[in-house]
Amino acid sequence: MDCSTTFAISANLSEIPRVSAAIEETMRTCAFSDDAILDMQLAVEEAVSNTILHGYRGAVGQVTIAIQAMHELVQVRIEDHAPPFDPLSHPDPYRESELAERRIGGLGIYLMRQVVDEIIYQYIDRKNVLTLVKKKPRSL
Repeated sequence: MDCSTTFAISANLSEIPRVSAAIEETMRTCAFSDDAILDMQLAVEEAVSNTILHGYRGAVGQVTIAIQAMHELVQVRIEDHAPPFDPLSHPDPYRESELAERRIGGLGIYLMRQVVDEIIYQYIDRKNVLTLVKKKPRSL
C-alpha cells in the first residue's frame, strides 16, 4: 500500500486538477474520510493557486508537491522558487464588517487555517516550503 507520492507541476492553474487527483488517490489508499480528503484538497488548491497567481505572477516556474499519508495523518509539502511569502504572517480577515466594505481577497489563507490541523512555513535553500497537516479523527 503506497501512501506517498512526489511530483512537480508547472506554475499553471491548469495543473491543479492533477494535484487534487493525486491527493484523493493517496489519501483514499490510506483510508482517509471523504471530508478529510476534501479539506486537504481545498487547502492545497488554495496554496498552489496563491503560489501560481501571486508568487510566480505569470512567470515560468515549478511547484513540487510531496504527499505522505500515514496511519494517523496526511502531510502535503509544497515547494516553490517564487519570492518568499509566509502565509502564517498574513492576518485573518476582519469578518465583522459588511460584505460590501470588505476588501477582495484574503480569505484563502484563512480558509486553509480552518480546514487543516497544522500549517508550517519555512524558507529553505531559496525555496518556499509550506507543509499542511491533516489528522484523522480519533475513533471512539
